[in-house]
Amino acid sequence: MIRRQARLRQNYMFNKAVEVKEQQISQRKRKLQECLDEGKKIPTELRKDQEELMEALRYGTNQEDMDNEYARAGAVDPKVLLTTSHEPSSRLKQFVKELRLMLPNSQRMNRGNFILKDLVDACKSNDVTDLVIVHETRGEPDNLIVSHMPYGPTAFFALSGTVLRHDIPEAQSQTVSEVYPHLIFNQFESKLGERIKSILKHLFPVPKGESKRVITFSNEDDFISFRHHNFKRDGKEVELAEVGPRFEMRCYKVRLGTVDELQSDVEWALKPYMNTARKRQQLA
Repeated sequence: MIRRQARLRQNYMFNKAVEVKEQQISQRKRKLQECLDEGKKIPTELRKDQEELMEALRYGTNQEDMDNEYARAGAVDPKVLLTTSHEPSSRLKQFVKELRLMLPNSQRMNRGNFILKDLVDACKSNDVTDLVIVHETRGEPDNLIVSHMPYGPTAFFALSGTVLRHDIPEAQSQTVSEVYPHLIFNQFESKLGERIKSILKHLFPVPKGESKRVITFSNEDDFISFRHHNFKRDGKEVELAEVGPRFEMRCYKVRLGTVDELQSDVEWALKPYMNTARKRQQLA
């Protein structure tokens, strides 16, 4: 079993390296095509391979390669496992319960004495698509990890401003529907933003058109505001009613591989010099 997983992981990493190389070639072809269309001077870094790229443009295609990490997305509904850090507080337990209501097809598991490797192995053997782990500091949820199975990626988010359902007066009159929600993503235009958007949206199955439930991820200065609403139409007007919970997220690391693979490559990480206000545009 261990040898099989190692072989599958090795094959996946090889395919990933080939895919990255092909994406780099595709970007160079696109840049050369833009220069030719706009009549601009060809950049120095493209002149060396100009003839090969011209041949590729003449006989090849400009289609982007799809990442096979989410190859089954849309065809199979996601299956999410939720858990906490060791010895969670009552507030953290309540927060995870509300996350379970928010995420369709999700299950909550008590952490107990399970280590990360045991959790990941259990997810792989039970066809779980994503593992979500929530951590806390002094009873306040402050960290959320989303790890896609079976090969990654893993995204790390800092949490702040968490407000539970019973702390939202408007939410007391609202029931949490199990209907698949519509998703709204605001200001995730950059390459990193598209990556984070892909990780988050594949936690949810494809909704039906008549669904009256909407979940919003709104980015502003790289801080993602999470909101959960029910809505109803009254003529031409739409009334929103918050269901909760609500919290703010900030991604500080994206790593290839699952959460237990500590030696896997870091795809992106937040650096101290990125904290200045004018540089908080990594996702937009």
